[in-house]
Amino acid sequence: MNINKIKVFVLGSMLLVSTSCQDLLKEEVISNIGNDYINTAKGFEDATKAAYSSLRTFYGTQLGLTFTEYGTDIYATGADGGYKGFHFYDTQIQPTVDYLAILWDEMYKGINTCNAVIERAAAVQGVSDATKKLRVAEAKFLRAHYYYILHEQFGPLDLRLTETLAPTKESKRSSSAEVYAQIIKDCNEAIADLENKAHSNDYGRATRASAEALLAKVYLAKAYGPNKAADDFQKAADLCTSLITKYGFRLLDDFAAVHDENNQQNSEVVFAVQYTTDQITNATNAGGEGGGGNNLHLFFGMQYDTQAGMVRDVLNGRPFKRLRPTAFCLNNIFGERVNDSRYKKTFKDTWLCNSPGSFNTSFDNSKARVTFAAGDTTIFIPGFEMSQAERAKRKYQVLVPSRYDEALFPTLQKFFDTKRADRTEPRGSRDYFVWRLADIYLMRAEALFQLGKKAEAVADINVVRQRAGWPGKKDAMKITEAELTFDFIVDERARELAGEQMRWLDLKRWGLLVDRVKKHNPQAQAVAEKHYLRPIPQTQIDRSAKTAEGTSVFAQNPGY
Repeated sequence: MNINKIKVFVLGSMLLVSTSCQDLLKEEVISNIGNDYINTAKGFEDATKAAYSSLRTFYGTQLGLTFTEYGTDIYATGADGGYKGFHFYDTQIQPTVDYLAILWDEMYKGINTCNAVIERAAAVQGVSDATKKLRVAEAKFLRAHYYYILHEQFGPLDLRLTETLAPTKESKRSSSAEVYAQIIKDCNEAIADLENKAHSNDYGRATRASAEALLAKVYLAKAYGPNKAADDFQKAADLCTSLITKYGFRLLDDFAAVHDENNQQNSEVVFAVQYTTDQITNATNAGGEGGGGNNLHLFFGMQYDTQAGMVRDVLNGRPFKRLRPTAFCLNNIFGERVNDSRYKKTFKDTWLCNSPGSFNTSFDNSKARVTFAAGDTTIFIPGFEMSQAERAKRKYQVLVPSRYDEALFPTLQKFFDTKRADRTEPRGSRDYFVWRLADIYLMRAEALFQLGKKAEAVADINVVRQRAGWPGKKDAMKITEAELTFDFIVDERARELAGEQMRWLDLKRWGLLVDRVKKHNPQAQAVAEKHYLRPIPQTQIDRSAKTAEGTSVFAQNPGY
């Protein structure tokens, strides 16, 4: 899909104002694209493309990580950065935090564009009925996707299904049951009319597979809550079965290959949000610090570039030190490394010299000085407490767990982006994989487990685990029915999907957020039941109409 056109249309669609826009904001359309442009054949196509753009606020950004990986059982805060209240669950999480308003506003902007496409399609001239039907189906998938993101973060919300053309204070909180019903309706209608294939020839557009993956996520989320239905787990399992069997998706043989930046359109990707090497299009997004593009490469890195023999370079990334793995993540989730390759392939453990010379050591007390030529190993992270005597034999610094801190820690390497223009460039061009096949297998295993079908659940988990096994160790990765517990499923998803913007949503879905975070994340002991929902942005409350008593008709979530 030509995502360059997305930006052009978004600039011209400022009249598509949702309830989240400020009442007094005077907006000037500087692109000379008026509101009627969407009624033309080209405008209708561009509007559909524009409807995808709000996904780039949530996926592949620090904002998205803040809502999905911060403050979980497997990730804690690094040395730098803001928004640490989302790690600590302390009083820094207030309705006035700008990330809350950015997420809310951008999702509703996307919803409003979807509403415009859906409503105006019938009157557009010069577009075939078949194409209109397809574009409306894409818009329904996207609208469902945006409401799913909002609902999982904020709970009951303003369910708007018609185009908003001017600022309004009219709003209300629809119930979770109503929101789920609309999301499911949109997904089912999208599934009926989208292309019946894994990926569109115009790569990046939603297909039937994309909508089935979203609906499976929705049924799993719903199945654990007060709006659950008796067949939610079965429906989720059936959708996953369709994805596994009908579209030609295939697990790659090597876990590391999934995240190879040179093989982004691989057979495991179910749905991806597109980014680009065009730095005009990549110049900005609403996803927070990082300047635009897919910038996840920034946030998981340790401070390698101030260590002996190292300076910052494109290959090793620009380390913002926002997230570091918890001890539980390293020692328990990734504790087994003889058979399982995922610790080695998830975390970078070796750095090679790019600044030759002799240096004093810093974190390794087994030696006072080190000398490096270009390409020599400078830092090695063994992942266990190597003895001082053993470290002394090495010509480089060895970082052992007792010396991990908020600046030095194993670095997630899934999102490295070596195609950036230079070592200071934050804007990455990699696609963000929203859903991939291993996730679908684990979702089906979870649903089957809840249905009491343990043998089938074990088979799905073993497919994922055997792929992750070292050569010659794959059979050792298999588990038995007796070994399968719900906690095993919880941990297996962490092993496979660490950092991939799912953990907080998983813990919320299972109702385990408070329990698991209190047990495994010492930084986040203030987590409480109220944190299953985020605060409603104060801007939304202030912009809504007032009751006779002078309070907003849009109520705040409990505890905030």
